[in-house]
Amino acid sequence: MNYRHLSRFITSISSHVPLRGLSTTSFLRHASVTDQEVDPRLVADRFEEETDVVIVGAGPAGLSAAIRLKQLASHEGKEIRVVVIEKAGELGAHTLSGAVIEPRALNELIPDWKDRNAPLNQPALKDSLRLLTEKGSYPLPHLPQMSNKGNYIVSLNNFVKWLGKQAEDAEVEIYPGFAASEVLYNDDGSVCGIATNDMGLDKNFKPKDTFERGMNFKAKVTLFAEGCHGSLTKTLINKFNLREGRQPQTYGIGIKEVWEIVPEKHLPGFVFHSLGYPMDSKTYGGGFMYHMENNIVQIGFVMALDYQNPYLSPYKEFQKYKLHPYIKKFLEGGKCISYGARALNEGGYQSIPKLVFPGGALIGCTAGFINVPKIKGSHTAMKSGMLAAEAAYDAITSNKSASGPINLTTYEKSIEDSWVYKELYQVRNIRPSFNSPLGLWGCLLYSGFDMMFLKGRTPWTFKHHSDYASLKPAKECKPIEYPKPDGVITFDLLESVSRSGTNHAENQPVHLRVRDKTIPVERNLKLFGGPESRFCPAGVYEFVDDETNPGEKRLQINSQNCVHCKTCDIKDVSQNIDWVTPEGGDGPKYVLT
Repeated sequence: MNYRHLSRFITSISSHVPLRGLSTTSFLRHASVTDQEVDPRLVADRFEEETDVVIVGAGPAGLSAAIRLKQLASHEGKEIRVVVIEKAGELGAHTLSGAVIEPRALNELIPDWKDRNAPLNQPALKDSLRLLTEKGSYPLPHLPQMSNKGNYIVSLNNFVKWLGKQAEDAEVEIYPGFAASEVLYNDDGSVCGIATNDMGLDKNFKPKDTFERGMNFKAKVTLFAEGCHGSLTKTLINKFNLREGRQPQTYGIGIKEVWEIVPEKHLPGFVFHSLGYPMDSKTYGGGFMYHMENNIVQIGFVMALDYQNPYLSPYKEFQKYKLHPYIKKFLEGGKCISYGARALNEGGYQSIPKLVFPGGALIGCTAGFINVPKIKGSHTAMKSGMLAAEAAYDAITSNKSASGPINLTTYEKSIEDSWVYKELYQVRNIRPSFNSPLGLWGCLLYSGFDMMFLKGRTPWTFKHHSDYASLKPAKECKPIEYPKPDGVITFDLLESVSRSGTNHAENQPVHLRVRDKTIPVERNLKLFGGPESRFCPAGVYEFVDDETNPGEKRLQINSQNCVHCKTCDIKDVSQNIDWVTPEGGDGPKYVLT
């Protein structure tokens, strides 16, 4: 981070007027204490920082918005203060993607990115799409929209670090290690910023010796760039009814490893995608393998979270995928050096919520701009951030805040008129075409015809359904037997988690909040076989013997393993889990992801 900004930030704490923190009801609810028992430090005044724009999340969208704001101000010789709050301990540490990046938005934002040594070092040189069976591999036509000509195979983790450097050079203030945990509201209900969470609480929500009160960041405009299924975005969608008239969002889980393979098997610039095995024809999913520079290969598997069989384990399906002869031959003799997982939006055009509300807007993957057939979202996320920045800049510099909360309606209009919406509209029916009785085969037929000839020019728009509601009771499904890990190509889950670098202080409040603690056993385990013990790609949830009730089980939450993928919040069949931010700086420390 930029330490001159940090110095200014720390110094300002003693010079700003303190502001009373928002209600402590959330603390009281989770801690189950009475007002008389509340430590006075927990209700002490928070310090307030005032800025023009605060951005939650230092990913491609948030950093692009910040850079664009500063570009506009510099061009007109004006001053605008932009603050970016990031929960990871350092930029890029929580960033994970495939990734093959389309540089369209980057070309618009930073045309001279090559001269600035952007880490786009390996052009995509060859595409391959194959249908896998248990032992076989068959080439499929590569549709024009899936072409990667002109794109680059990158580590998005490294790209975000570089983008952060460009933002700091533009005088953006970036504060990693601060987790935004609460939205601040004006008396009229409009958004006026965010609060960071209190640091130094024990697991019972009581202050430790290291306790530090969180801070309030108040702003004329607040942009939320939290990534897929953001915790604050979830509250905003509910408060402002942003999904009214929209389809529910649908999600996938992406699980990824980074390998260093033997040089003779390395094909620099090779972009491989697959359909079929190990998924059955009723479960949407596919694999990828991208050959970067320096013998590095990124391999992963994405599967939709609307799968039906509660015995399915996304992590074990990925391990099984690597044993396919076509995949295994590249990995033999190599070494796995990194692991991670994240949820991703698959709803596309019809699932994008209303983007604006009084005082702020949603940008990037927190809104859901991924182009599923392309398997890309960084370029659309960046463009959304740039357009939101332009709307915010115009509103702030024209002093619209003087007459009340700013409403960025021009952002919603500009993105509807942009290439982002045109791109997503054309492919809006591809993902939901899988939800027919024909499954994979119906999707292949419809997608090929639509993408080759119709190009989205149809009077219909297919619908989505909520992922969590798709699970069938365990008695209706067959248990799945998975091969045991060999420790060479396939790995035990906890061994993989160790490669994510994830870490959480053990004596802090659990950031995976179970609303009703009876439901996991009484409903999820008894009716659905305890799917949370399988859908989590980090081994956070497990059912263990209940020492206080012999013969019974209880849900144990190993929150220190969490890689912040948000799958539990999405897929829990009872919608009984809320993922919230842990202490700032905790979580994975991804490398090359």
